[in-house]
Amino acid sequence: MQFEQFVYPNQELPLLDAYDRHFEAVYVLLHPFVCVPDEMAWKVTRQYPTEDQILSAGAKCNWSHVAAKLGVSNCARLNQALLTATGSLVDYLCDFPARDALQRFLQAEPIWMPGQGAFEPLLQSDFLAAFEDLVYEELIFVPEFPRADPVERLRIDDLRARSVPFPGCGSLVAPDASFLFTVDWDSFFTLFYGPRALIQNFAGARKLEGFFAAPTTEHSWFNYTMGCATVTVSPEDWYQNG
Repeated sequence: MQFEQFVYPNQELPLLDAYDRHFEAVYVLLHPFVCVPDEMAWKVTRQYPTEDQILSAGAKCNWSHVAAKLGVSNCARLNQALLTATGSLVDYLCDFPARDALQRFLQAEPIWMPGQGAFEPLLQSDFLAAFEDLVYEELIFVPEFPRADPVERLRIDDLRARSVPFPGCGSLVAPDASFLFTVDWDSFFTLFYGPRALIQNFAGARKLEGFFAAPTTEHSWFNYTMGCATVTVSPEDWYQNG
């Protein structure tokens, strides 16, 4: 098996068409906002917390919570606001009023934006649990550019103990390629490919906020207003963290 094929999928195709439709389902796993102690808030530090700070003191904050505070009706619009805030979109795709409302909220609360373009620190334990639950002792890390960087086998225990660095951007693949997690360099979500029942049970048990991709859902699902993505997911359809 050539694990190099499991890089982030072609953004021009529906998500479910990736990897020659090897996987039954794909779950768009939203990177949580990062709730921190007051002394780590923006109005105190003016500096995004480090990964070590997030792991030691941060907590997950739902997109649904932030969306409700902003009066945003669905996660596509909140994703659009995030991408606008980071300068990731051309002007005609931006939602500047939503960006401004998001920035005001984050500057007033002890909450930071989700991590972008890498495996979110607050989800790393969940990623490892997916492999541990199926009694895998290792995972396959496929880097973003496998022609330049080697594919690696990493032991779950080493990652859990942080004796080796957790991978940044790329894909985490089961040794038998039965499921994988993959993240794009510019995204606020990770794609979870695998059997639908496995994903549903795992996401429900771990309370991982997100949604299942429809047959037509594309990478640019934020852009439902322009017709690029044909699915709009409302908060009542997200998995909730309670």
